[in-house]
Amino acid sequence: MDWWPLGNFWAHFAVFALAIIVFVLLMVMVFIWFERRAFGPFQMRWGPNRASPWGALQPVADAIKVLLKEDIVPAVADKWVHFIAPVVGFLPVLLIFAVVPFHDGHGLIPDMSIGILYVVAISALSVVGVFMAGWSSGNKYSLLGGMRVIAQMVSYEVPLVLSIISVVLVAGSLSMNEIVAAQEIPFFVLMPLGFLIFLIAAMAEINRGPFDLLEADSEIVAGFHIEYSGMKFAMFYLAEYGHALAMSAVAATLFFGGWRGPGDEYIGFLWFLLKVFFIFFLLIWARVTFPRLRVDHLMGFGWKFLFPLALMNVFVVAAEMIVWGEIDGGMPWWIVFINLPAALVLIYLWSRLFRFGGGRVGVNA
Repeated sequence: MDWWPLGNFWAHFAVFALAIIVFVLLMVMVFIWFERRAFGPFQMRWGPNRASPWGALQPVADAIKVLLKEDIVPAVADKWVHFIAPVVGFLPVLLIFAVVPFHDGHGLIPDMSIGILYVVAISALSVVGVFMAGWSSGNKYSLLGGMRVIAQMVSYEVPLVLSIISVVLVAGSLSMNEIVAAQEIPFFVLMPLGFLIFLIAAMAEINRGPFDLLEADSEIVAGFHIEYSGMKFAMFYLAEYGHALAMSAVAATLFFGGWRGPGDEYIGFLWFLLKVFFIFFLLIWARVTFPRLRVDHLMGFGWKFLFPLALMNVFVVAAEMIVWGEIDGGMPWWIVFINLPAALVLIYLWSRLFRFGGGRVGVNA
């Protein structure tokens, strides 16, 4: 990019780094309010409505509450690791936005040649924060919950990456900016199965419902952060919604054309925000609609259903690019009428072969 604020790279870095921090913190608070308000109609209640009109200041009230809470650290905890873990869990959220293009060529490093590979690598760092929190607490249940989360995140990372590979095959680039530029037709239309796999795998990786059983009270006493309180717990809470924001932004970039839309030369950033909110609404919809999976069903669904389906999707997209890519220079628009029925057929046929195992779990007296 030839344009830098104040004509200096370091000024550009400082301006966009500050903008990303402010954007993430504000959007996380908006997402918390938006989700809680959206839960109301789904659950036939009002939702937050006391702290200011429409409950808009409820996240601010929650932030003040957790700031005033006492920070309790177990006597047997590894103090330094226990302290650093929430920071390690939240930091990848900020780093992911370094390569996200908010508008045409505008961002911290939107033209990084390996942008999407960088996103995959950085998002995997959150596993380290989870393990640090589970191990440092000196609690067996916390450690066991942390290992469960790690197993889930690693398992669903595989179909997530395979769905991204299908996008890279069509776009012909790892650059986030060039992936957006390649979407004359949004990729979620051309590759509906790839988008569905990405969305499901992303929900599982960031512990969103119905895959949030590893932090549910009905499971191992709320999982890896059971020994956290006050602002440290709030950091994990922010990290959860921050990762939801980051995955929504990545999905909007990979499958919905990022900032592209009518009048995008003027309101491209607004198009980007609208798409991010739409994808986050899909996450909310899934959370309130589907019941939680059992942990063995969770792992079985990832490895026995989603992973083979993601492999099939890659092979189908690769075959289409070999056949039609050389002719039309890319995937033609009419391929939509092939890919959508093919996705429905693949899901139906594979679901007929896939069965949850294990039966009912019980304890013999």
